[in-house]
Amino acid sequence: MIIFRYLSREVLLSTTAVTAVLLLIITSARLIKYLTDAATGKLDADFVLLVLAYRIPGFLELLLPLGLFLGILLGFGRLYLESEMVVLRACGVSHKRLVLYALGPALLVSLLVAAISLVISPWGVGQAKQIFAQQEARSELELLTPGRFQSQDKGARVTYAQRLNTDNGTLEQVFIAQQNEKGQPLLLFAKGAEQRIVEGQGRFLVLEDGYRFDGVPGRADYSATYFGEYGVKLPEAEAGLAINEIEAKPTAEILHDNSPRARAQMHWRLSLPVLAFIVTLIAVPLSRTNPRQGRFAKLIPSIIIYLLYVTLLTATRSAIEDGKTGAWSLWAIHLGFLMLAANLIFADRFWESLFNKLPALRLPGRLRKVKEGGA
Repeated sequence: MIIFRYLSREVLLSTTAVTAVLLLIITSARLIKYLTDAATGKLDADFVLLVLAYRIPGFLELLLPLGLFLGILLGFGRLYLESEMVVLRACGVSHKRLVLYALGPALLVSLLVAAISLVISPWGVGQAKQIFAQQEARSELELLTPGRFQSQDKGARVTYAQRLNTDNGTLEQVFIAQQNEKGQPLLLFAKGAEQRIVEGQGRFLVLEDGYRFDGVPGRADYSATYFGEYGVKLPEAEAGLAINEIEAKPTAEILHDNSPRARAQMHWRLSLPVLAFIVTLIAVPLSRTNPRQGRFAKLIPSIIIYLLYVTLLTATRSAIEDGKTGAWSLWAIHLGFLMLAANLIFADRFWESLFNKLPALRLPGRLRKVKEGGA
């Protein structure tokens, strides 16, 4: 039990550290994207951190298995490098028992991944999508950022407001550039603007005390008109937009959906905890390192195996969504890598010998003969 606690602590500490670093990298990149959306008016700055918090569970459902995989490689690799595994072997801890000890942290991580993928992540995605839907439903007046020119109505209109009066919610020193019904330039200048709702007609941006300029300056049809009030029709907000993304649907709802996308999403959520178990079985034999080779000797080949595993799963998930294959193919990939893990565990000496010979196989023939002659 003491050895189990020691090994589990080593694995969990390494897993936590690796997952924290990976999560920091992912969230930093996503935070930059959300800040860009906030700068362009697509997302209110007050919701940036909230949306990021809702998306973190979705990041963790894939980062935790990777963190566990790298945590075992780094944690057990350190024990091999410092000859602690030699002491454990002398105390009767076999390679198979070491695998069983590693399944303890794997069970904890798998349960956490299952809770995230089946419950927490869909809820977080739904909340984030709801915020984005509310942001998209905002009116043009609400999208305006004082002191910046902003393109609206798919580029057909450019609006600028110098200041926003926070007391009454009106805009000051407003400029609007668009085209009139003849396709000629139409410029509007006003000292102030506010939003009004006209019953039966919708929402208007009402400009106050300004000028309207129509046409090209210098031509006969060019006109300048003063107005006390001028209304610009605003598009109706699509309030209460439904979230139809399959990733945001609760697991209980997906169970009753027989569409290919729903089946792919359901099996994907179930496969993530299995992924954590299988990568543990793969990582334990791959963590076996010769002290002369260094701690990171097998890190790159191991990461390649993990990336191949996840890439095949994601590609198969896409194929299931397109109806090109059944859900059984996703579990066939798990079975294939489970067989690889069993092969690495029960034929560890063969693979260890083959891996140690790989550097010699890459040497040129004459250099290899010199090396063998010196031996």
